[in-house]
Amino acid sequence: MSKTYEKLLKSLEDIREKLHFTPEIAVVLGSGLGGFAGEIEVESILPYSEIEGFPTSTAPGHEGRFIFGKIAEKKVVAMQGRIHYYEGYDIEDVVLPIRIMRHLGAEKLILTNAAGGINITYSPGEFMLISDHISMVVSPLIGKNLDSIGTRFPSMHDIYDRELRKIVLQTASEIGIHLREGVYIQTTGPQYETPAEIRMFRTLGADAVGMSTAVEAIAAVHSGFKVVGISCISNMACGVSPNPPSEEEVLEIAKLSGAKFSKLLKAVISVL
Repeated sequence: MSKTYEKLLKSLEDIREKLHFTPEIAVVLGSGLGGFAGEIEVESILPYSEIEGFPTSTAPGHEGRFIFGKIAEKKVVAMQGRIHYYEGYDIEDVVLPIRIMRHLGAEKLILTNAAGGINITYSPGEFMLISDHISMVVSPLIGKNLDSIGTRFPSMHDIYDRELRKIVLQTASEIGIHLREGVYIQTTGPQYETPAEIRMFRTLGADAVGMSTAVEAIAAVHSGFKVVGISCISNMACGVSPNPPSEEEVLEIAKLSGAKFSKLLKAVISVL
């Protein structure tokens, strides 16, 4: 048995000893977007630090806990804070929470993040539905395949599920929220990108950039999740705006967009 699978089983066993909850939908809340947790009819809260073998979240704007509860009668597990590769964890630890939520029973996954706008028509405070991604990070599937989880060579043809994207776009339109749609690129971070890198990413076809999400989506599809992703454009990427990006701006814009984000996410969960 691989160390990755051993860690997964230990964390799962510890969670199941602490609570009995089978979620339908899993949500990962990005930087500054954790306020959505207030929309959940909470049944249990489980800090990552209380789970055996589980990595702890150290990034600003990430509480580091699972929240279990309901939204519109849908049973939900939400990560209020994710694990990033730049925090120094192995890539297997970064995606461990995704695999755990799948093993707990969730079948649909909503990934969210705060991202820098590469597309010059975007503005801070807007939302982008992720249609596809480019990963500049090592694959979370490298190493011995976890056959009990997924196939050795999973297809990423429709990594952000086409039908779920249609539902999100329609729901956003019905509640009056303008939703962009574009390609997201993940870098390792923690440094922000250079203007030259942003120009390269735009040439590659990327519309927004961030330091998470793509590797989680890969592991999620491998695990059998149906995935949809939404980015909050929290700043314009380096070179797009005359002002250099900053952590403070990212968190501030994400928080200012929180009410609209919560409205969108709550509506989406109610119809999934």
